[in-house]
Amino acid sequence: MTVTVAALYRFASFDDPAALRQPLLDLCAAEAIRGTLLLAREGINGTIAGPDAGIAAVIAHIRALPGCAALDVKYSIAAAMPFGRLKVRLKKEIVTMKVPGLDPARHAAPTVDPADWNALVDDPDTVLIDTRNAFEVGYGSFAGAVDPGTRSFGDFPDWWRANAGRFAGKRIAMFCTGGIRCEKSTAFLRREGIEDVVHLKGGILAYLDQVPASESRWHGSCFVFDERVSVGHGLVEVGEKY
Repeated sequence: MTVTVAALYRFASFDDPAALRQPLLDLCAAEAIRGTLLLAREGINGTIAGPDAGIAAVIAHIRALPGCAALDVKYSIAAAMPFGRLKVRLKKEIVTMKVPGLDPARHAAPTVDPADWNALVDDPDTVLIDTRNAFEVGYGSFAGAVDPGTRSFGDFPDWWRANAGRFAGKRIAMFCTGGIRCEKSTAFLRREGIEDVVHLKGGILAYLDQVPASESRWHGSCFVFDERVSVGHGLVEVGEKY
């Protein structure tokens, strides 16, 4: 019996994220859902797994929250439950960058659909930047992408400020696992004065799901934050590094 996995996030304005926690926790428990969900004033983020009907019920509940009708969700299948328990946590940020005042819901850069991403990868005037940490990049990345070599996402702003001059006059195309770090990092770049910046819609997971392996510019696998370890094209479980 397989398990449905849903990786989700949405930047939205939650006035009182603490009030949203218990109803979400109760619903997940009732539907035999495991995984982790993060709630903050800037929105929701997480990965959960469970039966199809239970996942559908939780996604419907989240979509009904303020500003979450367009919740970004990527579904995949696991051979067994990839999480040991359920956690619904309150955080200062749903993805930690430690740059006060960013509003990705309003200021993130435009997206590029996975079907159009290869044209950017092949364009010599475009710089691809992988916003993930060095450990994740070690599993795989796009051909020619810049690896900032960061230990955590919170290191990215300092890396950018130290290296921005290298990319003058270039279009910046950013990507990450599911899209959330891209949205926040492009909002940061735009606040730093960079206007010619885009990011991969739905992240690497959407690309691996939608772009045939025969046309792919991706090398390796994509690290995911559960017991599957990493996935490849079609979001098939790969496990450890190739």
